[in-house]
Amino acid sequence: MIMEEEIVIVGAGIAGLATAVALRRVGIRALVLERYDCLRASGAALTLGPNAWLALDVLGVAHKLTPHYAVRQKSRMMNVATGEVQEVSLLINNKGGPITVHRKALLVSLAEELPSESIRFSSKPISIEAQAQEGPYTIGLEDGTVITTKVLIGCDGVHSFVAQKLGLAEPIYSGRMAVLGLAMFPEGHEVREDVLQLLDVGKRGGVVPLNDKEIYWFITFNAPKGEAIPEDPQEIQKQVVENYAKDFPPAYTEVVRHCDLSTLTMTPLRLRLPWDVIFGNISKGNMTVAGDAMHPMTPDLAQGGCSALEDAIVLGRHIGKSFIDNGKLVPAAVARAIEGYVKERRWRAALLITASFISGRAQAGGEGGWFMKMFRDSIFYRFLFRKFMGIADYDCGKLPLMDGQNKTH
Repeated sequence: MIMEEEIVIVGAGIAGLATAVALRRVGIRALVLERYDCLRASGAALTLGPNAWLALDVLGVAHKLTPHYAVRQKSRMMNVATGEVQEVSLLINNKGGPITVHRKALLVSLAEELPSESIRFSSKPISIEAQAQEGPYTIGLEDGTVITTKVLIGCDGVHSFVAQKLGLAEPIYSGRMAVLGLAMFPEGHEVREDVLQLLDVGKRGGVVPLNDKEIYWFITFNAPKGEAIPEDPQEIQKQVVENYAKDFPPAYTEVVRHCDLSTLTMTPLRLRLPWDVIFGNISKGNMTVAGDAMHPMTPDLAQGGCSALEDAIVLGRHIGKSFIDNGKLVPAAVARAIEGYVKERRWRAALLITASFISGRAQAGGEGGWFMKMFRDSIFYRFLFRKFMGIADYDCGKLPLMDGQNKTH
């Protein structure tokens, strides 16, 4: 089968779906290719800061989610070794705090904004060829389908095939692993914290109640490169309880024991070096990347999903303005629009990667011995943490208006 499209987006995760919604809101149809046979939510939940909610409001989906989740106003940090507890405000410059949502709920809310035929499942690209400097691009799929497109946007995650085609350097291993999941309490739970984090040497765990019956939990820990990840989720759960979190309070391991194993994920934490984002090929002609395909980062400031939503708005704005000005997608004009997108996002993405990595190392408080633990407990959380959280106080802007749209939108 041979298909012709205006814009193809590879990957139906947060970045891919949000970019498709942004483009649709400026009058452009995009085809989203998803390698799996349905929407997949790797990771049970995610925390979205004020920057993400501004983007979701522009996309017209924030109102679907906010009634169901609470704003997180504070986090309690417990030193596992001493039992000492610090309370840290999560409110960002008096503009509200983060909100933790089900990842699947976010994906569904975005997908509902698109026509059903806009997402093509079971569609894994295995080849990409540029017919000229500015396209079009020929995409070969695993099932034999060939798609020709004027614009190609890779939103295909940390190990992005599109990023490889652009020549971007591979993400590196951060030295840490993460396990996370969703604990289910059919009869209700008694956790009343906004956020509780547990700090140990080289380890950090946390619990965030999503509602009266579900708790999102996670743990990150130092691990050598290449450490094997068990395939059996029960084995991962056992490793958390008996090894990684063995010194944590019983209340934490009880949450882990209640995990819905279908939501449990164990993954190495990777990042793209910030200078590879600043100086690397984020685009070539009318091919570019967004989300984790551009700027994978550690989760320590909860900015992975947030920055993907920022990307979607900025990319939608630049391509949308070109489309509206020209009345159609003109390859040379779209290439300039993508250059504008890359210029706007490079330094912001590099800052988020750097701040997240530094925050993660500081909160682990491990390999530097007593000094790093003192720095974490006495300096970082008391004086620096809120400054790092302030990175979410960011407005990525609006989408351009088409003729006839409400000018107050």
